[in-house]
Amino acid sequence: MTGNATFRHRNTALLSVSSVEAPKVVSSVDFDRRLDLTLRRLKVPPKLLERVAGITHRRWWAPGTSFDDAAIEAGAKALAESGVEASEVGLLINTSVTRRSLEPSVAVKIHHGLSLPSSAMNFDVANACLGFINGMTLAANMIDSGQIKYAVIVNGEDAQATQEATLARLQRPETTRADFRREFATLTLGSGAAAAVLGPADQHPGAHRIVGGVMRAGTEHHELCVGGIDGMATDTKGLLDGGLQLVVDAWHEAQPEWDWASMDRYVTHQVSNAYTQAIIDAIDLDPDKVPITFPHWGNVGPASLPMTLAAEAQTLGTGDRVLCMGVGSGLNTALMEIVW
Repeated sequence: MTGNATFRHRNTALLSVSSVEAPKVVSSVDFDRRLDLTLRRLKVPPKLLERVAGITHRRWWAPGTSFDDAAIEAGAKALAESGVEASEVGLLINTSVTRRSLEPSVAVKIHHGLSLPSSAMNFDVANACLGFINGMTLAANMIDSGQIKYAVIVNGEDAQATQEATLARLQRPETTRADFRREFATLTLGSGAAAAVLGPADQHPGAHRIVGGVMRAGTEHHELCVGGIDGMATDTKGLLDGGLQLVVDAWHEAQPEWDWASMDRYVTHQVSNAYTQAIIDAIDLDPDKVPITFPHWGNVGPASLPMTLAAEAQTLGTGDRVLCMGVGSGLNTALMEIVW
């Protein structure tokens, strides 16, 4: 299968997936108000975030709540739902893009906050918005090999500081239309947290089997979206075109072996109207099988896919086939099948 890295899992199941919504609702209308003078000066039409991206709201954390606190909450919730004791966990992977410092890892605070044992390995996996799927794949490989029994994958994102800095910069009188276009995607971000618990399928009848999937890299696009704490510069069209081509190539090459044309649900990374519709059109998906959460959560980075999966979990039945479809800046993509 030229161009694809294929992975299959022998004995790994998703035991639980949970999410934590940030409580503060911030509307796109609020952003328009703050940028009113700039938008009028640049002759940019109002409600662009709603009309183009389809995002009406995003979430921010309450004062005093940090992204890693939220990741701990999501992890504790996932453990409680799975029935797995903290003392049984052999691995914690934090996949957050958000971080306050270069070291130590974000994982260490979460490990401590979840009261995991000293024997539980812990580290960060960073791969933009694809990190959560990468973390699940890595954990599943370790479960299959017998190195660990249970793993917790966590993610917490906080968009507020980046968006506040971006709004302040865009309010400057010297801001140009090019500046606005370059930083537009930053305003689509949101805050949230998610976690999943993985374990051996043969010891958990009725759990959700992680079958495997494919990955593909398009790193010639590594400069299309570059972000930091103070802001994110994005070539929106280039990112859409490059990401779409990467997903389509992986999809078509995978089809003879994987047969994903008639899944029961397609859970995608949540970006925007344009991105979601482009994926649906390009590979001919049934839109009724593609749940959408970005209008009210925004793009919550690596947390967006597991948060959407957690929201869909109650509507899935035994035997339903779910395809998780992730894309991360850089560019990288992964398609992972789970049988409910």
